[in-house]
Amino acid sequence: MRILTKLGLATATITVVALGMTLPADAITVSQVKAAQTRLNRLGCTAGPVDGKAGAMTQAATVRFQAANVLSQTGSLSSTTYSRLMASTAKRCDVRAVPRRSGTGRRIVISQTQNWVWLIDARGKIVRQGGIIDNPTYLKAGNYTSGAKCGRAARIRKNTDGASLYLNNFVRFAPCGVGFHQIPTYKSNGKQIHADWLLGTNYKASHGCIRVSASMSAAIWSFAAGATHVVVMR
Repeated sequence: MRILTKLGLATATITVVALGMTLPADAITVSQVKAAQTRLNRLGCTAGPVDGKAGAMTQAATVRFQAANVLSQTGSLSSTTYSRLMASTAKRCDVRAVPRRSGTGRRIVISQTQNWVWLIDARGKIVRQGGIIDNPTYLKAGNYTSGAKCGRAARIRKNTDGASLYLNNFVRFAPCGVGFHQIPTYKSNGKQIHADWLLGTNYKASHGCIRVSASMSAAIWSFAAGATHVVVMR
């Protein structure tokens, strides 16, 4: 299979063979992007509309696919990424195995490499999993326990950044102010500062906390009602 190194918006006078088909030279870019978007959506990567435009949402979906399939997280549909994406062995974005060496028992596992979090019960069953946004330069790999730190409450239903934002369902697990919470929302209108489809990517960085979706923040709030082991892995 030969494909373009990167899928841009420029036309190309090359005949490319993909998925066993020869595509018209003047439709290579659009056809490949549409095929990639369709495949990404089927794999739970959330690429958005199948419009043939490799915009921000498609790039974020590509990063999630690359993270789940142990590829360099560039967001670019390179030949390697495209081939892996179209292969029958491609791994889904929304259902992932718990990283090895994350321990045993009831715990929350964070993979900073995959931009992902798992809630695991005492039997080793995954209760919930999903994308995150964190800041690996601030939050270090290691073992933590959810609860009060530095004299601060373990959980705050409507935490604040001290200015214009709410950090809803805040669950503290690392000294002194690091915890899980919903993507910050504006106090003025309740809207999130960025969309859910950026979760699971390296396109944003938090101030140290673990940002998750509203539903995931509610799940973590319940799961970590008491002291809970939290494992942070690179």
